[in-house]
Amino acid sequence: MSRVGVKPITLPAKVTVSNSGGNVTVEGPKGKLSFTLPSGIDFSNEENKLTFTRESENNRQLRALHGTARAIVNNMITGVSVGYVKDLEIQGVGFRAAVKGKDLDLSLGRSHPLLHPIPDGLTVTVTDNTKIKVEGICKQMVGQFAAEVRGYYPPEPYKGKGVRYVGEKVRRKEGKSVGK
Repeated sequence: MSRVGVKPITLPAKVTVSNSGGNVTVEGPKGKLSFTLPSGIDFSNEENKLTFTRESENNRQLRALHGTARAIVNNMITGVSVGYVKDLEIQGVGFRAAVKGKDLDLSLGRSHPLLHPIPDGLTVTVTDNTKIKVEGICKQMVGQFAAEVRGYYPPEPYKGKGVRYVGEKVRRKEGKSVGK
C-alpha cells in the first residue's frame, strides 16, 4: 500500500480540480496547470478532498505511480495557490547577474557573458547584482531553471566562489600546505 498515495489532499479556497479522460486540470489564483494521469490511476473529489485510487494491487508499476501521481497533483495545487520560489546567490569577485529582456545575463569569470533564456511562466528578478529570485507556479520548472543557473559555476570548496542556493552549506577545504 502506498503511504503517500492514500493520503487525501485538501483543496484550498479558490482552487478547482477537474478530470477529463485522465487529464487533470488545476486552476487557481496564480494560474492553470494540467497533467495526464497514468492509466489505472484515478481520483475522486468529495467535499474538497481529493483521494487517489489505483485499479490493481498486483501491478508493480501502478503501485509505484500511485504516490507519484498524487504528489504531482499536490504540487500543482500548491503552485496555483501559493507558488514556488528558489533563491540563488552569487559569490566571487566580479561575478554578477542581470535580467536583459527574456534572458538572464550571467558574468561568472568567463571571457564571455552567459545568456540563459528565461522560460515562459517563470519570473526572474535580480537584486544587488548577486541575488537571483526564481518564481513560478510549476515546481519542476522553477527547480530546473535554478539548477541550470547553478550548474554554470557550482560553488567550489577552496574559495567558496560560485552560484549557490540561499542557505546552502559549502564544505570548505584547506588549500595546499607548503612542506619543508
